[in-house]
Amino acid sequence: MSAALARLARPWRDGRALLLAGLTIAALAMPRAAAQPLPDKPFAEHHIVLQLSDRAADKQALVLSVAYNLLKAYDPDKIAVVVVAFGPGIDLLRAESPNRALVDSLIAQGVEFDVCMNTVETVERKTGKNVSLNPKAVPVQVGVGRVLELTEKGYTLVRP
Repeated sequence: MSAALARLARPWRDGRALLLAGLTIAALAMPRAAAQPLPDKPFAEHHIVLQLSDRAADKQALVLSVAYNLLKAYDPDKIAVVVVAFGPGIDLLRAESPNRALVDSLIAQGVEFDVCMNTVETVERKTGKNVSLNPKAVPVQVGVGRVLELTEKGYTLVRP
């Protein structure tokens, strides 16, 4: 980029940076709405949504570990934890997942595991095979939409 062109672009870049900084400050200053609890977690004081969009075994293990540690750190009735799996992350919620027992144990302790049906349908269309899912997983049509819905309700998004 020529020096003259760089001088012309600088005010626009600086203005954009100022605008983004101002919007960030305004967003942080806004009072946060109280999270709307899950129907089976009416007394939850903390609300977390864990995003899983990776098939790597270490990422799956980390999500399970975070969910377990949250239950251990807080009374399970005082925390609502939702794991939303989409894209390659749905592998955690396959019926034959090596982590099936851990997922079932967390579900028994009140953690919700949502699986993106758009991803499931895409995998089935591409492979010509049905995807067998953990029957305890909660089907949602759009995984990212579920994350958005929960964050709009006051849940804190964590992407381990």
